[in-house]
Amino acid sequence: HSVGASLAYFPAGVLADRVHAQGKLLLWTFWWVAIGYFVASWAPGFWSLAILLAIAGMGDAAWHPIATGMLVRQMPNQRGQALGIHALGGTLAEVLSPLMVGFLLSIMNWQQALQLSVLPTVLMGIAFLFVFRKIPARHAKTTLSRIDLIAFANQWRTRSGLFLIAGIASYNMALIALMTMTPLFIQRTYDFSSVEAGTTFALAMLVGSIGQPIIGRLSDRRGRFWIFVFSSVLATALTVSAIFLDTPLIVVGSLVGAMAILVMIRSGVLAMAIDHSSKHAATSMGFVFVVLDGVGALGALLAGLAGDFNLLASFALAGGLSTAAVGLIALARHS
Repeated sequence: HSVGASLAYFPAGVLADRVHAQGKLLLWTFWWVAIGYFVASWAPGFWSLAILLAIAGMGDAAWHPIATGMLVRQMPNQRGQALGIHALGGTLAEVLSPLMVGFLLSIMNWQQALQLSVLPTVLMGIAFLFVFRKIPARHAKTTLSRIDLIAFANQWRTRSGLFLIAGIASYNMALIALMTMTPLFIQRTYDFSSVEAGTTFALAMLVGSIGQPIIGRLSDRRGRFWIFVFSSVLATALTVSAIFLDTPLIVVGSLVGAMAILVMIRSGVLAMAIDHSSKHAATSMGFVFVVLDGVGALGALLAGLAGDFNLLASFALAGGLSTAAVGLIALARHS
């Protein structure tokens, strides 16, 4: 699924910046997802299932650069808030969907659960048949040309662009490292059950998702850089404190707080990328999503390697990555 998503983000962003009828593109993603996952439910083996999930995941991924690009064009002075609102729905789905699927798997097999899971997408696809024409179209003079695409690449090859994208990747590696290792740590160290660990994780994601529009709006008004610095330093302090503290409630609270803070500032981080390359927002979003979900996923791998040595070492790694993100984005700002 992640491979398919990574392959689709950037092409979807480029397509969104070249096609006038944005509503048709969004409508298309619903039916791609619905049909893709329904077909995947009939897969006869592991590899066929993996391939079909990757193809279906392309539809999931395509929605985000198209939708976020359209939102920031409609709200050019409220980019952080717009991106936060967009992220709110997705993050809440990540919290609630596992609970729903867990219930479904208790009463049916995985194929039936996957088939039933596409129902919300089908309903939204039907609803969009009545509203897609009302979605504002992109003006012809603003579409992405080949020259624009070359200019876009050149923007990200500058010192400031390279430092910014490295900082964004480091930020997401820190977040993914925490998301990966926290449930494992509290299960092994404090004997949390899988339900308790899952609830703890869901709490962090829930608080973070609710905070995204708020922090995004604040970054629109007060500036993104210092909000990012303050939040990242606070998240680092909470993460590192878990290494030295012994009280279970305080340690778990610190890790939940660190994850929630890093999730909260995600919309502001995305808005930084739009600020750097704002002419074609969907293309920028597609590129940044590749970095977040592609390069950023290395955070899980590195955290796992550190955790094989000592679980607490993975938190030191997350704190280091978060601190590095501050330094890299400061260099981008200075450049």
